[in-house]
Amino acid sequence: MSRLHVYPVKGCRGIDVARAEVHITGLAIDAIHDREWMVVDRHGRFVTQREYPRLALIATTIDDRSLTLAAPGVGTIQLPRALPGESSQGVRVWHSNVRGFDAGDAAARWISAFLGAELRIVRFDHSRQRMCNPDYAGDSGAHTLFADGYPLLVIGQASLDDLNARLTAKGAKPLPMNRFRPNVVVAGLDPYAEDHLDTVESDGVTLRLVKPCVRCKVTTTDQATGYVGFEPLPTLSTYRRDDALAGVTFGMNAIVIAGAGRTLAVDSAVNTEYRF
Repeated sequence: MSRLHVYPVKGCRGIDVARAEVHITGLAIDAIHDREWMVVDRHGRFVTQREYPRLALIATTIDDRSLTLAAPGVGTIQLPRALPGESSQGVRVWHSNVRGFDAGDAAARWISAFLGAELRIVRFDHSRQRMCNPDYAGDSGAHTLFADGYPLLVIGQASLDDLNARLTAKGAKPLPMNRFRPNVVVAGLDPYAEDHLDTVESDGVTLRLVKPCVRCKVTTTDQATGYVGFEPLPTLSTYRRDDALAGVTFGMNAIVIAGAGRTLAVDSAVNTEYRF
């Protein structure tokens, strides 16, 4: 287990951690869950770096009382763990109609000022469940929060190393792992071995890898600057196209099948089982 990442706010900068709590819905730090918060437009529809690359510039930190967001030019805003709203409201992630608690007018003014649009911030309503696609998750009962579709994304470090070798061979710059926004990075595998893994187990936690992750233009956004470039999609399209999924893939979406409530830790040993 080489790296763990939690993204409290969908689309914003993640947090690198040495240890993370494991829940059915993914990783968490101090009871703040991965993709538990989300930015929405005035219609309640989710927005991400696809529309607003500058979301990458919003840093997230967690303390005992709140989640704090910081961005250039607008300072910080604290999102309390307990929101004042009495009832959740309908919001939308892709084709899923879910519910979230509004973080309040101060948070809305802050995010709107930074991104230059009428936006609000919401927190997932944990009294509801957003089920994963049973075509891939089966009857596992897997559900997620505001992630695109699954609780976790797993990538092998060797896969990025191989991609970077291809990029440098054509004169392009190598890319950091944060372009792909994984939760779990595993070292010691062959390149793209994760494509063929059934399970990954560490410290009593078992993840099942259920669906290749189709990559979008977020991978072309520099997560340190918000600048949108060209790579890696052109290079990935030369050897990672999946016609069945109508896109290029990199990494595997995963669900938790055992060990919810336990902790994953960087540098812990990993056991893997292949599907063949």
